Amino acid sequence: MASIYDVPTDRLIQQTAEELKKVESIRPPVWSPYVKTGAHKERPPVQKDWWYVRAASVLRKVSILGPIGTSKLKAKYGGKKNRGMKKERHYDGSGSITRKILQQLEAAGFLAKEEKQVHRGRKLSPKGHSFIDKVASSLYVPPVKKKKQVKTPAKSEAPKEDVPKDVPKDVPKDVPGATDKAAAGADGASESKPVNDKKA
Repeated sequence: MASIYDVPTDRLIQQTAEELKKVESIRPPVWSPYVKTGAHKERPPVQKDWWYVRAASVLRKVSILGPIGTSKLKAKYGGKKNRGMKKERHYDGSGSITRKILQQLEAAGFLAKEEKQVHRGRKLSPKGHSFIDKVASSLYVPPVKKKKQVKTPAKSEAPKEDVPKDVPKDVPKDVPGATDKAAAGADGASESKPVNDKKA
């Protein structure tokens, strides 16, 4: 079975959000269309189903970082705020949204409280592991193995014969000494005979 690490994060969150819509205990509050998700935001979310997308993202975060609480998740969903001429500063995300989503996921049986040494918070329950692994398995596409290409040895070419450049094309190559005579004749034809300037 595939895990959350075997599929793209964006596709996993979108598919998990669609599956969470079928769970009765996970429902957006009445005030969800009018609120911002943090002090660093300027406007409310544009998506109508953003509550389910955030719940799917929180479920994935808890499966990786759990046990984790509200305060650390607020920092994960925070961001830099535009303060005009002042330097940008990090602001945490909404604690109310994070807390209510954790409570709804726990009511659905996907999360459970745990205290591990210094860390206190919620972790993924066996039901939550099974739920998110099934979603990941539905999206997983096994990689295609490439066939190894066998390299064929290169064909050896026969060595080319050295033919003089000045040899006429009509001279057959098979006749022994023909190319030498033709080359000598071509060289002799190119040389001019000396002219005797003396009178008889």
